[in-house]
Amino acid sequence: MNITIDLEDSAPLFSQLVNQIKQLIQNGNLTPGAQLPSIRQLAMDLELNNKTVAKAYRLLERDTVIQTRGYRGTFIHTDAVKNCQLDVTEIISETLSSAIKSCRNVGATDSEIRISFTNIMQNRND
Repeated sequence: MNITIDLEDSAPLFSQLVNQIKQLIQNGNLTPGAQLPSIRQLAMDLELNNKTVAKAYRLLERDTVIQTRGYRGTFIHTDAVKNCQLDVTEIISETLSSAIKSCRNVGATDSEIRISFTNIMQNRND
């Protein structure tokens, strides 16, 4: 697995890792069922903090690009190629942009929108 982290890049390190793993999958260099290195091993190989790699793995697992099988390890998900196309950040941006536009159309101020957003986020039930 050929991953290169650029410390001079403005993109966060975990984001670089997520994007490169997705690119390797899309190019066919990582195939469904292939095992990924452990968090600790990949962090050592790339000279990154374990938490950075763990965050990247969490995001990839959230997007169903990888799956963790307990003590057996982390593997490329069977639907990874299709799921690499999913961009949760873009979906969030589009959804929030639409909601903000709707709020502004009824006369809400940016301050009211921010306050409501903060209240909703603080009162969410996970």
